[in-house]
Amino acid sequence: MDDTTTVQALKDRSAAFCQARDWARFHTPKEMAIGLATEAGELLAEFRFKSDAESAALVKDPARREALGHEVCDCLYFLLRFCAVSGIDVSEAFASKMRINERRYPVAQARGRNAKYTELRRERRARKNR
Repeated sequence: MDDTTTVQALKDRSAAFCQARDWARFHTPKEMAIGLATEAGELLAEFRFKSDAESAALVKDPARREALGHEVCDCLYFLLRFCAVSGIDVSEAFASKMRINERRYPVAQARGRNAKYTELRRERRARKNR
């Protein structure tokens, strides 16, 4: 369904869910940010004290993957509601941030590396100053 469902459809579905329950009055940016962080913590807890191999096995197990999917959807719900109550167009924000990241992480320098952009910037400056 990812290839046919739009972000707007997800936003509409989460808004309808909220409206049917009269929850909008509780959905302030602060509460949605707290909810997102809480749900992200619940997703993270599924991987606590697991090795990389155990984590890989976890996502391959259909029942566990379904539970992980539910946690991901809780995160997505809070993210979509946060954007709605904050007036953030998530697609526009994503496109803007990706343009920034493309500048911060040039392919020639970042490919195959997990260095933060500040480290890459220091390296570029050091090469430039030689």
